[in-house]
Amino acid sequence: MNSRATFTRMDESSREDWGLIVPEAMKMARSLPDRVLDHLRLLDGDFGGFPVDRLTHCRQTATLAHRDGRDEEYVCCALLHDIGDTLGSFNHPDIAAAILKPFVTEENLWMVQQHGIFQGHNFFHHIGLDRDMREQFRGHPHFGRTAEFVERYDNPAFDPQAQALPLDFFEPMLRRLMAQPRQSIYKSAMKV
Repeated sequence: MNSRATFTRMDESSREDWGLIVPEAMKMARSLPDRVLDHLRLLDGDFGGFPVDRLTHCRQTATLAHRDGRDEEYVCCALLHDIGDTLGSFNHPDIAAAILKPFVTEENLWMVQQHGIFQGHNFFHHIGLDRDMREQFRGHPHFGRTAEFVERYDNPAFDPQAQALPLDFFEPMLRRLMAQPRQSIYKSAMKV
């Protein structure tokens, strides 16, 4: 049993308490890739009416990006872009973006955050929504990047006949990406 802090209110915590908490937080941070991979595995077998299950879709998207020569950060964004489907039924891009935010560039973060609206160009008109909703972002510096992500990688990744690299292939990339945050309010206090 690990020692635990003794406070019952955060404003009563002490340096000694945080001396116990920070090492535990570090262990938790180091295991983040394991939890992310476990959460991705929840998408296995979840078809939701689509031609392929959600994990296959994520793997196909990442495979297409990898085979097109995209860097590891981009490929990891492709892999995780729909990880939020199970928790954010109405805002899945926000979930993926929140997970990726400490580790990726602003342009990749924006791409993941907005991919749902950009993918909507391909189907929103079938469900009574405006397929040109993405036009609100026309002129944004990352509009073209996000449109390209959807067109080249997200859109064609629903093919039951397509080959997708296994999740194990992407695991080392994800571990490298999540080894150290680029930006976080906790970055200087906690070296992972």
